[in-house]
Formats: sequence, structure tokens, C-alpha cells
Amino acid sequence: MAWDEWEQIKADTAQGQSTHMQLDHVDPGGGTYGPYVVPSKTGDLKVGHQDLEKIGSAAHHLYNQLWDKARVASPSSDSAAGDLSKQGFALGAGLQHVSNRWEEQLKSLMDACAQISNHMQTTKAVHANDEHYIQRQMSSIDTLDDGFDERVGAPGKKNSIYGEKDQDKKKE
Repeated sequence: MAWDEWEQIKADTAQGQSTHMQLDHVDPGGGTYGPYVVPSKTGDLKVGHQDLEKIGSAAHHLYNQLWDKARVASPSSDSAAGDLSKQGFALGAGLQHVSNRWEEQLKSLMDACAQISNHMQTTKAVHANDEHYIQRQMSSIDTLDDGFDERVGAPGKKNSIYGEKDQDKKKE
């Protein structure tokens, strides 16, 4: 498509003359795309702490299961491979290769599980800290805003956010 054609299509679309092209549009009904909900009505994507805990817990559980159950055959396989090799069977070297490869793959999988578990714990902590920081910032903004808001309190009266300084001085 040439640049002039593109400019013409954009101009026609902006004027509503083109029925052949619609940009940024999804069928709102139960058509080809199925029923959908406008994101502004449902809010942002949210991941709760419970969701992160479940993922991290599942990864940790898988790591423990792999440690306990997937390494059971390694000592006997290594022993059998050594015996077969000593007796002159080529099968011993093949069995040792399979055992070594199994250990490498198992360690790789266990590392991935550990990283997922650790990442979920870190993510949970970071998000919790972010939430606390945002809450502290927002509450301090509200307090500051109340201090500068002339509409707080009755007209002509001092803003109650600061208290009564004159009464404090009289008590001394």
C-alpha cells in the first residue's frame, strides 16, 4: 500500500465514509469473539497474595518431591553401570550416560522449581511493601490536603486539623 492510499483511507475513515475498515473494534455481542466485558467495568488485573502463595507452595512441593523420589534410582543405576563396565559390557557406559543425563535434567528442573518458589516469595514481599508505601503516601497526602483545604470547618473558623493553639497557650 502506498503512502497516499493510506492517508486517503485514514481520511475516509475519520469522515465516516469508509465501511470497509474498522480500527480497534471488537464485536460487543456474542458474535465471533463471544461475549466480553469492557475492562473499565471489571478493573485491573489483580493477583492476590493467596495466588502467589499457592504458586510458590506448589513449586516448593514439587521441588521436595523431586528431591525425595526422582533420585532414588541414581545410586543403583550408577552401581549397575560400574559393575557392567568392569565386566566388559559396553552397556555399562550407556547406562552411566543415561544416569548422568538424568541427574543433569533433574537438577535443572529442581533449580527451576526453586527459582519459581523464591520468585513468588520475593514478589509477595515486594508487592506488600509497595502497598504499604502507597497507603502511607496517600494518607499523608490526605492530611496535607486537609491542612490546606479552606473548606474544612465552618467559614471564618480555624482549620481543626491543626487544633486550637490559643487554648494550649492559655493552659500554660
